[in-house]
Amino acid sequence: MFMIRRSISAWLLLTMLSACATMSPGYEEPTVTLSSFKAIPSEDMIPAFEIGLRIINPNSQSLNLEGIVYTISLEGHELVKGVGKDFPVIEGYSEAEVKLTAAANLLAGVRFVTEMMQSGGDKKDLDYEFKAKLDLGGLYPSIRVREQGEINLSGGASGPE
Repeated sequence: MFMIRRSISAWLLLTMLSACATMSPGYEEPTVTLSSFKAIPSEDMIPAFEIGLRIINPNSQSLNLEGIVYTISLEGHELVKGVGKDFPVIEGYSEAEVKLTAAANLLAGVRFVTEMMQSGGDKKDLDYEFKAKLDLGGLYPSIRVREQGEINLSGGASGPE
C-alpha cells in the first residue's frame, strides 16, 4: 500500500512539474483589438459580416489559436454571434490580422429594428459592444476581449471604452 501511494505521489509531482515547465515565467498576454467590421455579400436573406481582429504576440513563443468565440451587440441586442477555428500560427514578437465571417441573428435584428422604430428615430447614437474569447489551447488561459463604444448615426463610431 505504501508503494502505491509513493508511486502515485511521484507521478503527480512529475505531472505538475512538466505542466509548470510549459508555462513561461515571463509570459505576457497577447493584445487583441477589433480592426474592421464590414458587411459582405450573402447568398440568403441573412446579412453576413467580416470581422477583423489584430493580434499582437509580445512573447518569444509562437501563438497557436485553437478557436475564437465572439458576439456583437447593438443597444443590448446580441445581433451577431459566431465561432472560428483553423487560424495561422502567430510567431513570437509579431502580429497578424485574423478574419472572421459571421451571420446576423435575424430574430434579434427584428427586435432591434422594432425597438428603434418605437423610439421614433430619436436616437443620435447607438451603443455597441464586441466580446471575444480566444482559446490558446494547452495550459495558457483564454484571452477575453471586450470593446464598447457608440456609433454616431450622423457621423461614425466613437472609440472603444
